[in-house]
Amino acid sequence: MYLDQNSDDSALVRRSLEGDAGAFEQLVSNYQRVLFSVALRLLGNYEDARDATQNAFIKVYQRLDTYDSRYRFFSWIYRILVNECLNARRGRNPEHALSDDHRGSDDPGASFEAGERTRAVREAIVALPLEYREVIVLRHFAALSYEEMAAAIGIPTKTVKSRLHTARQRLLGALSGLMTR
Repeated sequence: MYLDQNSDDSALVRRSLEGDAGAFEQLVSNYQRVLFSVALRLLGNYEDARDATQNAFIKVYQRLDTYDSRYRFFSWIYRILVNECLNARRGRNPEHALSDDHRGSDDPGASFEAGERTRAVREAIVALPLEYREVIVLRHFAALSYEEMAAAIGIPTKTVKSRLHTARQRLLGALSGLMTR
């Protein structure tokens, strides 16, 4: 997914460093959605995720000259985002849950049940230790391959697979009561 973009990203970084504001805007456009999605699932709160994503892009802009094009741009920007998310979690109650969406439905009971399932899944993901939450989010919400995840996190692919298996087992345990309803 993001592996093919690295040469394009390197060119955009180079142009940004040369003063091309449009090039940095393109980098933001390329990664804003996926980084926000990752932050939202790591933090479990819309406003915190928005702030962490914005702060990450500010830091990226300030540190753009330190990016080493031999490595994946996504891996570099991802690490900055994760650090921002960790800073955000330190500054608030880690149990702070994402507010539920209130979507209209013809069946209020079904809508309520769907909302409860969504809330339970969010809470279960947010309750995972960071090392497990991270692999769940990258695999299922950012749609990265095992290799891309390994590069982004900085661990071997085998460790990614192991953590993902453990994370899924923990989620299954946490959500097993929900499945029997």
